[in-house]
Amino acid sequence: MKAKTPQDETILALAEPVADALGMEIVRVRVMGGKRQVVQIMAERHDGLMDVENCATLSRAVSAVLEEVDPISGEYVLEVSSPGIDRPLTALHHFARWEGFEAKIELDRLVEGRKRFRGELAGVEDGNVLIDLEGEEDTAVLPFDWIADAKLVMTDALMEASLKGNVTGPAGEIDTGTTNPDRNQD
Repeated sequence: MKAKTPQDETILALAEPVADALGMEIVRVRVMGGKRQVVQIMAERHDGLMDVENCATLSRAVSAVLEEVDPISGEYVLEVSSPGIDRPLTALHHFARWEGFEAKIELDRLVEGRKRFRGELAGVEDGNVLIDLEGEEDTAVLPFDWIADAKLVMTDALMEASLKGNVTGPAGEIDTGTTNPDRNQD
């Protein structure tokens, strides 16, 4: 889920070791556009924090690797940002970390006649995501490998937690700024 296309996978493979060396995790990579492509990288530090300076540091480091390897034909713009408040959930540990918050999950196959689920995350167990669905007595068990897309839902509880600094852990902070070395910054 961190990458969808082969080109996303290539960028992810190049960016992950760079991010890890800086104490960061790549949350998601997307390459979009036509003539002038946009390479979007969402990342956060291993402690769950991410600020504009961290984005700039990662952007410079990934830019150096992309310049050397040149995996994208033509011009592109690199955008590095934090995942934001209603962030994508792309790794199994994200579902455990955000337990108790509402999420939308889309599967790559039908389960009991549906692909989309929305409810409160109830943790993880044996490679599965647990989610309490509205109107259901039992907790749904969704294999992580079947998840095509997932993200937190912007709710009052999530907003309140972010204002208190509890969204990314006990000392968490939220930053949704984007740093892009190819654009002029004011």
